[in-house]
Amino acid sequence: MTHSMNKRRALRLIARMAAWAGVAALAGVNLAACTKSKPSFNAVDITGADYAKDFSLADADGKARTLADFKGKVVVLFFGYAQCPDVCPTTMSEMAQVKQQLGADGDKLQVLFVTVDPERDTPAVMKAYMGAFDPAFVALIPTTEQLQALSKDFKVYYKKVEGKTPTSYSMDHSAASFVYDPEGRLRLYARYGAGVPAMVSDVKALLKS
Repeated sequence: MTHSMNKRRALRLIARMAAWAGVAALAGVNLAACTKSKPSFNAVDITGADYAKDFSLADADGKARTLADFKGKVVVLFFGYAQCPDVCPTTMSEMAQVKQQLGADGDKLQVLFVTVDPERDTPAVMKAYMGAFDPAFVALIPTTEQLQALSKDFKVYYKKVEGKTPTSYSMDHSAASFVYDPEGRLRLYARYGAGVPAMVSDVKALLKS
């Protein structure tokens, strides 16, 4: 076998390999085009988490509520209390802005506020507190026993901090929000301080998914 024949065969083999690589690349492009891209979120994506799946708690009217009541909406659930000096009012104010910035889709957002201070956060107090931000926001008032069970299920922290008088205590508590998609599936863990634009973007992404 001559050197020129070996060279021709080598060139033919290289040409075939290049063609195969091109076909494989094209197939990869087609496959990528057919595959739905995974949405990118600003909050922590906890899709598939095996906790915080549901609840059954009374609202300020005494009606039992579960996640199923809000199907078709993105649900943002937050734990706090009415006398909270900073984190809670900031979060609720931001959520009111998020709803406003969603425009026509604002009605597809449901904010739920679970009090960690059922002793002072009576139905009347909770109605007034929600009304200060958005009357459509729903306050949920657990019993002491329900709150204990809920904190374990949702992996949240709360602790009573005694004040100068028996009624002037404060509550230390987790400051993040749990975000559910319109099918009622837990999807995101939104840390406090992320800001309005980040939440608006995430809610829009969940409404499209």
